Amino acid sequence: MPNDIVTVEDKDAESLRTIGWVSYLLHMVVALGAVVPGAQVSVLILLAALLIDFVKRDDAQGTWQASHFSWRIRSVLWAGVLYLLTSWLWLLFLVPGWIAWTLISLWFFYRIVKGMVRLHAGRPMDA
Repeated sequence: MPNDIVTVEDKDAESLRTIGWVSYLLHMVVALGAVVPGAQVSVLILLAALLIDFVKRDDAQGTWQASHFSWRIRSVLWAGVLYLLTSWLWLLFLVPGWIAWTLISLWFFYRIVKGMVRLHAGRPMDA
């Protein structure tokens, strides 16, 4: 078999990788907007990325890329829960709310960068 034959599985894997990059880049735009003072990024971008991950996650089942879909979904859901749990700090105390949300945003940014690095290396995410 010649080395230049591209199988359907190879095309599917490359398609999933491309989708993963698009999703990570959309998440990165939101993550950067969250940590850069004054940057306002639409939550619609985040929802679009999350929708991509939910829709395409089943296509990645059984591949190393499945962990990336779960990683991105968990990152968004945990960040959302943490933002909700700390939102009362904004109402009562401005500075602690700002600190809490900055830390959550940095954590989210870290998870997106870590995922991008591992996707680039062709490695699955840790559980």
